Amino acid sequence: MKIWGIVPARMASSRFPGKPLFPILNRPMIEHVFCRTKMFTKWDGLYLATCDKEIENFAISKSYPVIMTSNKHIRCLDRVAEAISKCGVPVKEHDIVACVQGDEPMLHPDMIAAAIKPLEEDSQINGTVLAMAIGNEAQFINPDTVKIIHDLKGNVLYTSRSPVPYCEKFNLELGARRIYGIFAFRWHFLKTFTQLPESPLELKESCDSNRILDHGYRQTIAPYPYRESFSVDSPKDIGLVEAHMKNDSLWGKY
Repeated sequence: MKIWGIVPARMASSRFPGKPLFPILNRPMIEHVFCRTKMFTKWDGLYLATCDKEIENFAISKSYPVIMTSNKHIRCLDRVAEAISKCGVPVKEHDIVACVQGDEPMLHPDMIAAAIKPLEEDSQINGTVLAMAIGNEAQFINPDTVKIIHDLKGNVLYTSRSPVPYCEKFNLELGARRIYGIFAFRWHFLKTFTQLPESPLELKESCDSNRILDHGYRQTIAPYPYRESFSVDSPKDIGLVEAHMKNDSLWGKY
């Protein structure tokens, strides 16, 4: 069983056009993401996937393996599936394909390990999502933060931009978790995902995971503790990331 990684990125973000190449501490965001993703040591192959010539040119300038994909994709997992099918190496049905979203410039390689671990340990699990503990009320009520509701076995029941589960006052004992942009799938299941039509809850919440759930399939959480690691959803997030990245343990190591 091999492990393949795809970092999808596109310039046409509705909330932040051009964000993959926007500088964070004088380096394009996608450079932070790719360099940190490379620190995970078990890749059998790692690729950048994009539909934009600007990103392709940047990848070539850095000698990153890059795969060009359709510009029709709305969801990142559809782009990932196309990219892995075009990577030029044989990918077996039970191989693991990991998606590391291109707007997670503060990720750590142990997050990737955590997302992949359930698939390595249990052959019955077909897909995971990194589920990070929510550490404060601001995150909990932020609609850019996609929250996860799961059952006692760790199967995802629903993902929402609303603050769930319900509480009168946020506290850490609530056990709220959020999607962090790292997903892992068996290749056969990722292909199944791309053949499913977009679902009502996927469209309402703007979240790929709900397509899986709407169609009766399972996705398992890969739990991860709270860490000060901030995604970039809009331009206002850049200052927050820069302020915290200077104190991040990986800063200066790439």
